[in-house]
Amino acid sequence: MKIALWSINFSRKINSLDDWLGLLEEQLIYAQQQQVKLLVLPEYLSEHFLSFAPANLAIDQEVPWMAEQSLNLLGPIQRFCDHYQIAMIAGTVPVNDQVDETSEHVNRAYFFTPNNSAVQQDKLCLTPSEKMPQAWYLTPGKEVQVIEWQGVKMAILICLDIEMPALSVMLAPLDLDLIIVPSMTSKTAGYYRVFGCAKARAIELQAAIAVVGPVGRAGENKLNRTQFSSAAAFYQPCEEPLGHTGVLKETAVSNGANLGTLSNELLIARFDIGQIRELRHGSAEVWPGGWSAEHLRISH
Repeated sequence: MKIALWSINFSRKINSLDDWLGLLEEQLIYAQQQQVKLLVLPEYLSEHFLSFAPANLAIDQEVPWMAEQSLNLLGPIQRFCDHYQIAMIAGTVPVNDQVDETSEHVNRAYFFTPNNSAVQQDKLCLTPSEKMPQAWYLTPGKEVQVIEWQGVKMAILICLDIEMPALSVMLAPLDLDLIIVPSMTSKTAGYYRVFGCAKARAIELQAAIAVVGPVGRAGENKLNRTQFSSAAAFYQPCEEPLGHTGVLKETAVSNGANLGTLSNELLIARFDIGQIRELRHGSAEVWPGGWSAEHLRISH
């Protein structure tokens, strides 16, 4: 499966949602030329929209404003997927979920496939900055969606979710081929946490992992936006047939200071899902399978 990861540089100037959709279509055209089957965008791609947000937008209104803008994304993205015949995990955006007549926002990823309805996955474990009533305030998701597409069994874990060992233990019996990780980290330490844990999950689950985050600052200094540091990477089990290192392809962590060409924001690689599955099903060097430790006790 050939996958492209778009590490969006938020420093790239946009003045409207149409501008952003124009950038997306350029990437889809390039991805189609490279015979990509799946394009993955980072967490909170809607942060880029703050480039054209009202100058007086209060911080506690940013999530509702981004959610409102994102409503206008779903239709065009589905049409792009249908036209270019490329599936897309469209990063994440805030979504207003009506629960018991109250307004709740979730951090939601959408998996679009050509000529089908989108599958949704909400972020399960929220960061402190996503739980602040006076700023960004969201509600965590409650379930993991297992997705089967073109013979590949996959799941989407959003940023901090990939850092949770308990979640990894729950996923181990599911025989997943691929985990996609849209992320967003403001500090280099956050990048190393997310990407380091993503690589560990490839070993623990004997699965392919694709992780991508945005870089740069939206709207220059408008609204005092954060500068994001991240990268893109494809990880796989550390096994001899796969080249020992567990790294199929990765880019160096960046803060987006050097704005390159749009196509340079894409990292493209092809996973050998069949070989990874064969390793998981018995030919891995030492992997014991989904190991839960339920048979152990802790002594003091």
